[in-house]
Amino acid sequence: MANNISAPIPEKTVERLSEYRRTLLSCHRQGITHIFSHVLAGMHGITAVQVRRDLMLIGFSSDTKKGYDVKVLIDFINNILDSETTTNIAIIGMGHLAQAITKYFNSKGLKLRIIASFDVDPAKVGHIIDDIPCYHMDQFEDKVENLDISIVIVSSPTEVATELVVPIINAGIKGVLNFTSVPLNFPQGIVVENYDITTILEKVAYFVKVNEENNNNN
Repeated sequence: MANNISAPIPEKTVERLSEYRRTLLSCHRQGITHIFSHVLAGMHGITAVQVRRDLMLIGFSSDTKKGYDVKVLIDFINNILDSETTTNIAIIGMGHLAQAITKYFNSKGLKLRIIASFDVDPAKVGHIIDDIPCYHMDQFEDKVENLDISIVIVSSPTEVATELVVPIINAGIKGVLNFTSVPLNFPQGIVVENYDITTILEKVAYFVKVNEENNNNN
């Protein structure tokens, strides 16, 4: 086995590796020691060829007569995806969505940790919400530097989302996960993922409609 990865891994492969790891961790907790590629593939609705291709891409090889060793594969993916130290994350806009994200995320024991939130609501600023201190946006740049925050999750009201771009750039943030319905654009060097829940739900609803129409026509 080797993991000398020189070129960046494709985005979709990174997503699948994260999903594989969650499945493998669940299997490990159940006492499952080995898993075949076709079993892992079936749990993710993809082909065994895709699983093997993803693992070959990251340099993973193994004696597959008994299937992949679950613990070994978890450790291998950890080494690919995780930094050596914990990555600190902040949330901008500590509304219901942000609170739900924080509760879920910080319970997973990953090397990613939400450690601060920012808002302008006097009812939230200066308070501890779900074990996370909430600071005023006026303190954003200073706190990012002092707390060594490198990623922000934007869950502010959509109408103010674009106003956050300059403060995020000035603070030296390296990655942004945007949960608002407005795409946020950043200079090269800042990784951004625009996650539009409305668009995703509309896509799901469309395919539900298509399936219903197909069933009615059969």
